[in-house]
Amino acid sequence: MEQITAILLPCLWSFIACVGFGLVFNIHGFGVLICGFGGALGWLTYLLSQRAMGGDVVPAFFAAVVIAIYAETMARIRRCPVTGYLQVALLPLVPGAGIYNAMRYCVASETDLFISTLLHTFGVAAALAIGAMLSSTVLRIILPRLSGKAGK
Repeated sequence: MEQITAILLPCLWSFIACVGFGLVFNIHGFGVLICGFGGALGWLTYLLSQRAMGGDVVPAFFAAVVIAIYAETMARIRRCPVTGYLQVALLPLVPGAGIYNAMRYCVASETDLFISTLLHTFGVAAALAIGAMLSSTVLRIILPRLSGKAGK
């Protein structure tokens, strides 16, 4: 029971945070809940990948891939821009603590900790960006070909 709670409770908080950010990003109606589900799905993917593999760079990549596929799908179903869904759902995964700690180490003149924390934070941020960009690009190439609208 504790393991289920340790996974589902962070997903719930991610859902609530994404709904809040969806409102800030001026996403209307059911789209706010879609953003919340995207954030919860991404966080669930991140946590399960982290338990299976350890670390946090590769799980961040997998979470970004899942979020991008989800956002592209929901945007096509609702005929809305994908950027709102994608940006809001990725927000819980942004390495804010890493950025904060890197700057704290920089100000405290702890150069070794600063560099290692900053590089790790860049790794997580790059994994998020590459995962979202790669899956969005692949989907935008494949989906028109599957629906027979290539070249139109």
